[in-house]
Amino acid sequence: MLEIQVYGDRGLRVVLGESISKETNEKIRSLTTQLEKERIDGVLEWIPAYTTVSIFYNPEKISFDALSQKIHELYENLSQIEIPPAEVVTIPVCYGGKYGPDLENVAAHNKLTEEEVIRIHSGNDYLIYMMGFSPGFPYLGGMSDKIATPRLESPRKKIPAGSVGIAGSQTGVYPSDSPGGWQIIGRTPMKLYDPKSDTPILLRAGNYVRFRSVTEAEYEEIYQSIMKGTYELEIKPYRGLQNEATYR
Repeated sequence: MLEIQVYGDRGLRVVLGESISKETNEKIRSLTTQLEKERIDGVLEWIPAYTTVSIFYNPEKISFDALSQKIHELYENLSQIEIPPAEVVTIPVCYGGKYGPDLENVAAHNKLTEEEVIRIHSGNDYLIYMMGFSPGFPYLGGMSDKIATPRLESPRKKIPAGSVGIAGSQTGVYPSDSPGGWQIIGRTPMKLYDPKSDTPILLRAGNYVRFRSVTEAEYEEIYQSIMKGTYELEIKPYRGLQNEATYR
């Protein structure tokens, strides 16, 4: 499906699906790949979401109707667009203890042991549908309903950067210190957002995340290597869960 909506006086919203799915995400990636390639005069930026792409433009250079027509033309060729191959980024996580104060809550809510929650959470590949909320925050799909848990009744005033949490049927990683009500089950020493870096945003929509359970000692070792700039990020071509042993 394709629907184009007015989005303020300098934007339009392209609707490419009715529900969150991998298929809709691939359409969004194909369209944004074309926008990157075409560099339409007057288009300022675009923001991909779960089922839409919001495009902002300069009305002095291109009209809503002209841009809409261009989007229709691009849409006709979506199936022919070769999108960049997906990669899987491994994120080490120390679960429970001081880094995951709500792991026990998640386990109790789902009538599981803490070890089972860790095994389930770290046993999936999570598609990054989009980035948002705060710089570097990934919206991930693919978490098992077996560990779904409601948000905290009273949000915390400060959740440390790197905290891995669960809210309902979603999981995510806080890229910076911020308030929040997610159930915190662990923490990664990796920086998802570093404004001083040449590439401040670590993750990219369309790629996958895999969480790897580490001990506190391993967490500290990785943290020190990140501070020294010697840590090597583990990124591999994504080949699907059938090859999950490749990523362990």
